[in-house]
Amino acid sequence: MSIDKTPSIGLQKASGLFRRQIFIPLAALIVLILFNLIADPSFFEISYGTNSAGNPVLSGYLITILDNASELAILAIGMTLVTAASGGQDISVGAAIAISGSVVLRVLCGDNPRPDEMQASILTAFLISCVVSMLFGAFNGTLVAYFNIQPMIATLILYTAGRSIAAWINNNRLPIISDPSFGYFGTFIPGIPIPTPIFIAIICMAIIALVLKFTTLGLYAQSVGINPNSAKLNGINPAFIKFITYVIMGLCVAVAGFIKVTRFSTINYSVVALDIEMDAILAVALGGNALSGGKFSMVSSILGAYVIQFLTTTLFKFNVSSSALPAYKAVVVIVLVVLSAPTVRETLKKAWNRLRAGSPARKEA
Repeated sequence: MSIDKTPSIGLQKASGLFRRQIFIPLAALIVLILFNLIADPSFFEISYGTNSAGNPVLSGYLITILDNASELAILAIGMTLVTAASGGQDISVGAAIAISGSVVLRVLCGDNPRPDEMQASILTAFLISCVVSMLFGAFNGTLVAYFNIQPMIATLILYTAGRSIAAWINNNRLPIISDPSFGYFGTFIPGIPIPTPIFIAIICMAIIALVLKFTTLGLYAQSVGINPNSAKLNGINPAFIKFITYVIMGLCVAVAGFIKVTRFSTINYSVVALDIEMDAILAVALGGNALSGGKFSMVSSILGAYVIQFLTTTLFKFNVSSSALPAYKAVVVIVLVVLSAPTVRETLKKAWNRLRAGSPARKEA
């Protein structure tokens, strides 16, 4: 009689999944799904109806999660690249969204904060906001890449002044777009029951997937984040790679800002996208990416963004005050930090090895 000490196939597969970077956000998502299934299965119901304009719409908590997470998922794309290349985070994205949204409204409204007709096409306004946002991203990137200022300190400038700049762009007025076609991009396109921001987020994901697949941006960003000196010896320009990731961050901000203002056809400079930069950073961390830079998983970061929105929607469903949300997110941060600690990882690895060693062995005669 012989004993086969080879671990079972199930444990081997579990071990492979456990070691993958996507395990953390996937596990968090499963926990949230199970919690809501037990607490209230109606959480997963999706209904088909009409809105106030008589157009067909889908509604339900899952639709709300996919819809409201759109901006955060788009920001997670840029934040992942910035983190990977510079080893730091851009804390100015919330203020930059206020600037981007303010530019869109200024182009469309002109000098009249409540125009009867838009003064330019929506596409023109969006493209101009993209240019402005990318310029501000270039400003942050220049400070980080060429002046070697720590990313959080460099972006603190725009974080502090951004909302004042946004208010100044529209002379401290709150412009309102009355044309219903403007709101299609933040709500629903007539005849299509799925919220438009979901489609915009999917388009952005597809674009970044193609960029990472057919260009060397991802490889270069990881190389610079791991060791800029070694990357330089291999012909990579670390400063330019860091700079370009902040420009891409600016473009992501422009798209997110456009969605924000089209949701309400107006803007409130002091509260629009408030603290969204913290959620974007948390999405990157929840995706298992090292906040010190280097190797990253874009899929994990995007999934992390949806997990955060899943958590937020769950808390709101159970009547948790919005002022208490940061406390719950802080718990998530603490758990992530603890799990990322080398000592904890080593302990978990030893425990997993003991589990594998003690797995049922197959006996053969």
